[in-house]
Amino acid sequence: MKFWRPRPEMRKAIASKSRYLVSTLTGKRLLFTWADNDWCPSNAVGVFAFDDDYSIGILTSTAFDAWVWNESSTMKDDLRFTPSTAFETYPWPSPTPDERQAVAEAARDLINRRREISRNDQIGLTVLYNRVDEGAYSDLFKLHKRLDAAVADCYHWPRKIAQDRFELLQRIGKLNQQIGQGVGQYNPF
Repeated sequence: MKFWRPRPEMRKAIASKSRYLVSTLTGKRLLFTWADNDWCPSNAVGVFAFDDDYSIGILTSTAFDAWVWNESSTMKDDLRFTPSTAFETYPWPSPTPDERQAVAEAARDLINRRREISRNDQIGLTVLYNRVDEGAYSDLFKLHKRLDAAVADCYHWPRKIAQDRFELLQRIGKLNQQIGQGVGQYNPF
């Protein structure tokens, strides 16, 4: 099979990974999930060469989601995720090993529960989160809150703002400006 754009850089980045992250690029929500290394992604998904639970935790957090919605474009009411303006400009935290582990554990629990619901109910993530919006799966909502609190801890922010999109956006924007001025540091790992 011959690809129009074979993307050798991407293929090299994910080649040594047993799994990697993929995301939606357009839709009501930005959703991340794991892809096995033998899966061939199309141009309809974003590909991220991460294979650790900490990274999916950061990218699944309300903090990252708030930034993405602010920095990406939209198509009608849907997000049109633009990695160049949203992912590449996001100021990742510099956690302690314990903080990093807390995010990884919270993310692992959330992703495992999400997978379990999807398999048991034979639904995809879009249907699952539409049901969450309607009040279903309160345990999943609590797992998101736990993840958001762990991410706030990594930034040394109060947990009470962990899901306050406006406050998160203000703080992330300030970090982004500091990095741009050479005052802060960018640490995606």
